[in-house]
Amino acid sequence: MSPSSVQTYPQEQQEDAETNEELYQRLTDLVSSWPLSPALSGFKLYRHDNGWHTNLAPMVGAMVADACFAARPSDIIVATLLKSGTTWIKALLYSTVRRREHPVDDGHHPFNSLGPHECIKFLEYQLYTRNRVPDLARLPDPRLFATHVPFVSLPRSVAASGCKIVYVCRDPKDTLVSQWNFSNRFRMRDGLEPLSVEAAADFFCDGLSPSGPYWDHVLGYWHAHLAHPDRVLFFRYREMSEDPAAHVRRLAEFVGRPFDAEEEEAGAVDAIVRLCSFEQMAGLGATKNGKTELVVGTIENNWFFRRGLVGDWENHLPPGTARKIDAITDARFRDSGLRV
Repeated sequence: MSPSSVQTYPQEQQEDAETNEELYQRLTDLVSSWPLSPALSGFKLYRHDNGWHTNLAPMVGAMVADACFAARPSDIIVATLLKSGTTWIKALLYSTVRRREHPVDDGHHPFNSLGPHECIKFLEYQLYTRNRVPDLARLPDPRLFATHVPFVSLPRSVAASGCKIVYVCRDPKDTLVSQWNFSNRFRMRDGLEPLSVEAAADFFCDGLSPSGPYWDHVLGYWHAHLAHPDRVLFFRYREMSEDPAAHVRRLAEFVGRPFDAEEEEAGAVDAIVRLCSFEQMAGLGATKNGKTELVVGTIENNWFFRRGLVGDWENHLPPGTARKIDAITDARFRDSGLRV
């Protein structure tokens, strides 16, 4: 399966290159003037006016997307915090939405040559980067995109369009441990000493995480889900792990592509679950040998596959650190009706 047979992302028109460069430079200068803080990975985090933090380039990309991205009602956007099940939900969404064009049992399925992050690209990490404003108008419906930004900072056209948003929430302690491991890969790549998990937890509890404080991010999408359940689907990673087939069915219903009786009889749901399982995806050549180009650097696809276990935090976090995170979670989620 060649990359041209899946969703491709045309680049900007050449005549607009100078205007795009001016836009990026103006926003880069603006973000560079904001307060910044150290962070897990060694990248500096800039503080957005809305209260969230991220690296310079993704922050600028998010702001360019806000200015230039024209959402359609038929669009579907995956929204997550870093290391909260992003790769898995991308794989499930892509294989569910594109199951007619790319049957799961087809030996030429795109996942054999492309990772999920190439099949569903991030707005601020892949599309609106390096002075580019891609021409996305020619993409066929439904267009699939992803983002790590908080709900309050989604491109304004997303709310105006009424398009679908799929959010995945993971236990904060597992999210922290996964972010810590992932960030230490960057630190070691860049010649920095790896951080201890205690130091990483201090950053996390202070809200100094990519895309901002965990609790603000989750609550933003949770409240959006409560207000517009037909537009914002809210999944919990733990429940997905317990019954992935049920969540694939919910996902298909939500995006308007429910499984019919013939597909159910043929085992289509279970086939998607197997295709997108950690064991299957981790063993693919695209995972073992492929790379994904992000604005923060070229990432080996196997970096996105660590363990994916629920409760793995128990193997890494000191009891006192776990209690501290639980106390913050209890206080922040109290009266929200949310349990992670």
